[in-house]
Amino acid sequence: MARRNTVAVCRLCRRERMKLFLKGMRCYSPKCAVERREYAPGMHGQARLKLSDYGVQLREKQKVKRIYGLRESQFKFYFRKASRSKGVTGAALLTALESRLDNVLYRMSLVTSRPEARQVVRHGHVLVNNRQVNIPSYQVDTGDVITLKATDKMGERFKKVWEETKDQSKVEWLQIDPAHFKATVKKLPARADVQMPIQEQLIVELYSK
Repeated sequence: MARRNTVAVCRLCRRERMKLFLKGMRCYSPKCAVERREYAPGMHGQARLKLSDYGVQLREKQKVKRIYGLRESQFKFYFRKASRSKGVTGAALLTALESRLDNVLYRMSLVTSRPEARQVVRHGHVLVNNRQVNIPSYQVDTGDVITLKATDKMGERFKKVWEETKDQSKVEWLQIDPAHFKATVKKLPARADVQMPIQEQLIVELYSK
């Protein structure tokens, strides 16, 4: 069984030469590894290497996998599903990834990273339409209401994270009620709602070979 990548997450960001927001509040601070060392890790990290077309496509796929915290088998599953859907494959892939429950929690700005969101979901702190869901990959749909159950201590943390991160991004497809740790899915996320710099067509080209 494939294991999730457990390499120091700051090295993953440096490998992709961009912030993947895997380390919580550290990513927003001057301590961010990408801010301090804007080159890939390793002895050849500062070398200017010219990638082949395949290398560029592979790096894009690896970047998206790491953003959403997926294993290779999981990512292939999403791609195959997107390729069978109507419409543009790359856009369908990103819609499916954005619609994951752990990503929705992250977009609510109540947790600092998708890894933290996955932990909150797995520990049973999330309700979808008043039913407990502990599966991070659960796909939300239009009209779903996502609520975080919180102890007093957790509630204070959620409030603190909201105040520190609420201005970092705007999520048009969610109606967020931070006072009650709740969000309603107004619509499924479209390609324009994906805020990370992703070139999904490179991934389609990679899997089309």
